[in-house]
Amino acid sequence: MLNNSLLHGFTKDDFIVTAVEPWFKVKVQVIQDYLQAFLAETAGRAQEIVLIDFFAGSGFYSIGHQKELLPMPALAALKQDPPFTKVILREPDAEAAKALRVRVNKYFRGRNVVIFEDRVEDMIDKLKLYVPPSKKDYKVAVLCLIDPFSINFQFQALERLADMGYSFLIPYTFMLNSRSDFRYYLKEKREELRYFIGPNESSVMAANNNTEFYKKLVKAHQNNMLTLGLSVSVAAHKLESKMMDMPLFYVGMYSKQVSARTIVRDVKENTQQQFELF
Repeated sequence: MLNNSLLHGFTKDDFIVTAVEPWFKVKVQVIQDYLQAFLAETAGRAQEIVLIDFFAGSGFYSIGHQKELLPMPALAALKQDPPFTKVILREPDAEAAKALRVRVNKYFRGRNVVIFEDRVEDMIDKLKLYVPPSKKDYKVAVLCLIDPFSINFQFQALERLADMGYSFLIPYTFMLNSRSDFRYYLKEKREELRYFIGPNESSVMAANNNTEFYKKLVKAHQNNMLTLGLSVSVAAHKLESKMMDMPLFYVGMYSKQVSARTIVRDVKENTQQQFELF
């Protein structure tokens, strides 16, 4: 099981936090299991293991009326053992980025952490300066966490990152309920949806309800990731949410460096809460 100590040891401060539903605690724990499995799979094979979180936030969530403090995935990830040798975080909101810097400095002073406030496109251009390429006798494993809680991440960006040899962990979580339903995404968010899914999105456009829409979206995105030459595995995890009114949420693991199925298998063996989607 996940070492819950990863989610503890943090204290409240006066900086910005993001209010979320209780199920985010499950989500953060699930993400940590995947990160732990990736570290275990690459340790001993790579001299550097790098985590890039494209939506790092302020570092803290707040849950419920008691405002229980929960670290966002990036802060929890910095407690992983064995550790990531470098952690690169992106948070474009200035106030949230300031809080993130303060919290990283407070809890993880001395760790190799870089924080960007750039647009995704500009950050990708800079990554080559911060992440050395793998060479014959020097291997670098890079895992990108893509978790915007939206469909606000273009497939074109994934293509660029895949060309750089990076792996991906993508929780498919976004507002999906009676108000922000499949019709909303197929009409008001149609162009954004196309950019997110990538090529061959027509099957998603034919969905007739939220469940069908969600499954088709994940399947289409998975197929497009396959075309990038990545190993692919998608698993489902239990969910109790009003913002995302589904019984489960899907997580995709994609990689050229390691077996995605091995990562997902290790997570399932640890938690015994997941099952294969497709």
